Amino acid sequence: MSDMSDARVMVFAPAPQLTVTIEQQHDQPELHVHPGGQGIWQTRMITSLGAEVILCAAVGGEVGRVLKPLLDFKGVTLRTIPRESGSGWYVHDRRDGQRRSLAEIAGSPFTRHELDELYNLALAEGLRAGIAILSGPAHPSVIKPEVYGRLAADLRANGCKVIADLCGDHLKAVLGAGLNVVKVSHEELIADGLSKDDSEKNLTDALLKLHDDGAEAALVSRADAGALALINEQIYRVGTPKLTLTDGRGAGDSMTAGVAAVLARGGEMSEAVRTGAAAGALNVTRHGLGTGHLDAVQVLTERVQLTPIKKAR
Repeated sequence: MSDMSDARVMVFAPAPQLTVTIEQQHDQPELHVHPGGQGIWQTRMITSLGAEVILCAAVGGEVGRVLKPLLDFKGVTLRTIPRESGSGWYVHDRRDGQRRSLAEIAGSPFTRHELDELYNLALAEGLRAGIAILSGPAHPSVIKPEVYGRLAADLRANGCKVIADLCGDHLKAVLGAGLNVVKVSHEELIADGLSKDDSEKNLTDALLKLHDDGAEAALVSRADAGALALINEQIYRVGTPKLTLTDGRGAGDSMTAGVAAVLARGGEMSEAVRTGAAAGALNVTRHGLGTGHLDAVQVLTERVQLTPIKKAR
């Protein structure tokens, strides 16, 4: 893996959340307070892989005052706009090894003024970075799909590579604008009615449809079954090393991050997919979402196999 020091990715994370988790290691409960949300987990993994992130987000209220300094971690240039309403949050109890939600708030829908400010910020920083990840909000109601469609179209029209990790109407909106890469989970494809089930044939057909609808490359993560990828008009089965599962959440976000980090330094799409698969596989061995060490990802990348299974039509 070549030098990442000049690689930069703009991560559009419109509504990050404050996450509070209660855990029990020995006889004492432990409280963990972190920033969370899809874009934040992607940011963590991108910085773990040695690339820089320009994080574009909106924070507000009492929760936002706690959240904002937590977003400013190593490898991140933080760009935020203030919100009139409070940022979202959740409290999870993991003392018995399961994840139970005690309470959560996704956050209020953006006002028109907030959207204008955030849009201008993300557009400028995306064009500056040259590659952008559009990540989803905690709940679809927080930000309208057309904002994503407009941002994808404007970034692409001005030479920025766009990676989308979205589902539902937000995914439809960006496909209409055209994308360099789309990543979606098999559960999301089924929930969106794009695939009847998790069979390889139906997921492959869904990948072809995503490609026809506007994605140059498309990836579907399949929990522990290994991803499927459509790259350069060819569909591949992505074979990843089997690792012991600690926490399966966040593996798809780590995959998106790995793809972005490699593309940001000019790497090939096939290497980007292999690195993303390695990052996702490593993520499931750790409690922290979107975490993993660069050397471990590099070693695992060498063990990821891309097996061609079908030509795109």
